[in-house]
Amino acid sequence: MPDHLYAVLAAQRVLPVLRDTDADEAVRHTTALLAAGCRAVELTTSTPGWAAAVTRTAPLSDVHGRPAFIGVGTVTTTAQAETALDAGAAFLVSPYPAREVRAVAVRREAVFIEGGFTPGEIATAARAAGAAKVFPAHVGGPGFLRSLRAVLPEAVIIPTGGIRPAEVPEWLAAGATAVGIGGGLPSDPAELAAVFAPVAATGGVPHGTATER
Repeated sequence: MPDHLYAVLAAQRVLPVLRDTDADEAVRHTTALLAAGCRAVELTTSTPGWAAAVTRTAPLSDVHGRPAFIGVGTVTTTAQAETALDAGAAFLVSPYPAREVRAVAVRREAVFIEGGFTPGEIATAARAAGAAKVFPAHVGGPGFLRSLRAVLPEAVIIPTGGIRPAEVPEWLAAGATAVGIGGGLPSDPAELAAVFAPVAATGGVPHGTATER
């Protein structure tokens, strides 16, 4: 049975969110992440030529030869969702509740991590697909996430926005399944590999490892 994205994220712990200047740069960054031990990467619609970048990176594998999960974030419209999936995206992510995107995901049986900030928004997203993105996460902080986890113990919860790499352990301790990081990841190959090295040492999967949509 193929791995499910949620289990991959739970093991990976950090989800890179790439906002690059063009498709070529997005492809270079994605390739470097895969070579460093990362398996799931989120490109974004804010990158010019993002669909072409998805097409070029979707067939790639990680350093261990496993198929990569290339997703598209900042998806807020039907057109963006359709284009992303047509380009080969493995999952979609929105920054806030997006019914249009949810409808496309349901119709095409795609994984959709819907964004939200209030408990109601996050619970609705989690009920719909088992996962939710908390954005902007830095506003509420790890304490807010801890409160959410108390009432959504089984959900895949991915806080994103304003989180620095050094703060990831605190968010994981508060109950994050994985943490979205939009900037601050090292460019040096050895340092980047060190970010994902703990994956092999976790020995288990944290909160929210549902494998069903």
